[in-house]
Amino acid sequence: MGETIPYTKPSITELEIAYANDAARMGWGSQCYAYIERFEAGFARYLGVKHAIATSSCTGALQLGMAAIGLGPGDEMILADTNWVATVSPVVHLGATPVFVDILPDSWCLDPKAVSQAITPRTRAIIATHLYGNMADMQALRALADAHGLALIEDAAEALGGRIGDVHAGAMGDFGSFSFHGTKTLTTGEGGMFVTNDDALYERVLTLSNHGRASGQIRQFFPDEVGFKFKMSNIQAALGCAQLERIDELHARKLEILARYQDYAARYPEIGCNPVQPGCRSGAWMPNFVFDRETGLDRARLVEAFKAADIDARVFFYPLSATPPFAERHGDARRRNVNAWDIPERAINLPSFHDMTDDHFDRVFGVIDALMQQV
Repeated sequence: MGETIPYTKPSITELEIAYANDAARMGWGSQCYAYIERFEAGFARYLGVKHAIATSSCTGALQLGMAAIGLGPGDEMILADTNWVATVSPVVHLGATPVFVDILPDSWCLDPKAVSQAITPRTRAIIATHLYGNMADMQALRALADAHGLALIEDAAEALGGRIGDVHAGAMGDFGSFSFHGTKTLTTGEGGMFVTNDDALYERVLTLSNHGRASGQIRQFFPDEVGFKFKMSNIQAALGCAQLERIDELHARKLEILARYQDYAARYPEIGCNPVQPGCRSGAWMPNFVFDRETGLDRARLVEAFKAADIDARVFFYPLSATPPFAERHGDARRRNVNAWDIPERAINLPSFHDMTDDHFDRVFGVIDALMQQV
């Protein structure tokens, strides 16, 4: 049967190894922030934003930004029911109330109409997640946020390289957040980035991210308030600097892989693949196949077929309202969030690592062909 095909793994070259070795040898004392500062500056340039702060995770970046806008008890945060828990956990940790709404069937991202219907006097912000690299309707969400005086947050963890027009994912909200987990297009092993064009918000996050020590504070070990510790290490940032030098190559390969899956899916009218909206360039992080209900192919059957073929395929995100932390609070979500509950039942994440070969693709397609012959 051959080697197990992983769903993803990073592309690490001698450049990343050289930078990480340099940080391990020399990145201490006066140089302990050198790669961090270089990574932040380079990432901001790539994205076309004014400010970037490297963090320990995308979750940390989200929590810092939410804390900086004052999110807390009594506030509501609107987000898609289709999300990984990392997007909602900072909302809960800050004492605010998450409000889950449905996704669009043609983008798998936040439904602006559902957002509009969920806004109340307690709503403080909207989180737009660019799911699997698909781009959310930021124009409609921006209009809603502006009309109601709400913050608009971009969870661009899965969308690095994506654009709407000429504007990068992560650069369209009041602030954006990115993930550099080992599964992502650009990796530092673990890690994330907070980005914004808002000078005041940047200064606020800078203070909160440094244990509450204001950037102008000259006294050592003197916090101005209680903050957070969501820093990235210098060695991680060294990896990030090397990956950032390769970002166009890394994202281009993601686009090639997605196109390969889209071309294959076009053979079967019953299979949908990641949609790309007009005027958008996909982040193309994770290709997915969604099967028509009439095929009878469900999550369990898809997972079992790939497992039997030694292919590591992942499930589509469960609706958050179906998970134990939120099921009781959102008991009627299945009725309201039809797409968020339906699509994951008949979808599968597909292998998409940088070094996929023709043989890897053929093995994946062979599983699908066999399944489609049975329906």
